[in-house]
Amino acid sequence: MEATAPPVPRPTGSDRSELPITTAAPVRRERRWSVVALCIVLAVVCALTAAWAVNSASDRTKVLAVARDVPAGQTLTTADITVAEVSADAALSPLPAADKASAVGQRTAVDLRKGGLLLASQLAPGTGLGDDQEQVGVQIKRGMAPAGTLAPGDKVRAVTTPAQGDELPKSGGAALESIDATVVSVSRPDASGTVVVNLAVGTDEGPILATRAALGRVALVREPRSN
Repeated sequence: MEATAPPVPRPTGSDRSELPITTAAPVRRERRWSVVALCIVLAVVCALTAAWAVNSASDRTKVLAVARDVPAGQTLTTADITVAEVSADAALSPLPAADKASAVGQRTAVDLRKGGLLLASQLAPGTGLGDDQEQVGVQIKRGMAPAGTLAPGDKVRAVTTPAQGDELPKSGGAALESIDATVVSVSRPDASGTVVVNLAVGTDEGPILATRAALGRVALVREPRSN
């Protein structure tokens, strides 16, 4: 018969080791405060973003802009001007949209490019370039005027060129007929290099110059700018 081991006595209350008691409550409380703080930060960011959007919208203003290219010396029409909305900028001084009616009919003092803002300094009631003279548009082919040197205000002579089959005047002979004129504006050259030059001429000389221009018998000679 096998012997049995004697039973081990259980520790009493004073001899029982104390076991640590853990709880997850502090962790849950810490996470709860983190979520609250994150919500507060997001609310502040949203408020600031909304305030910035409102301020940006209120700072925008309607102004006049150029709807298409306009050469210097031309009279502005309604089709040349459009309304744009831009942010207010103290460095710029475009004409307000309310001035559109008064801008129409004014002449351009410089070339205007499509998409640019319209400034008061770019306009004038009159250019002084033949405002009291007759004006004629002359189509000038490549080689019939100084290339790329004509500008508004230049004094030129519109010389009548010989018709086909005519003999050129000899040195010392009768000079070719010419008309004194002032350049009002010059268009951009087309694919062939041809430009349209608006010329201001004296009273009653407009029809003569227009007739010669229609026959393609006009060349321009620029006078010295020092004169």
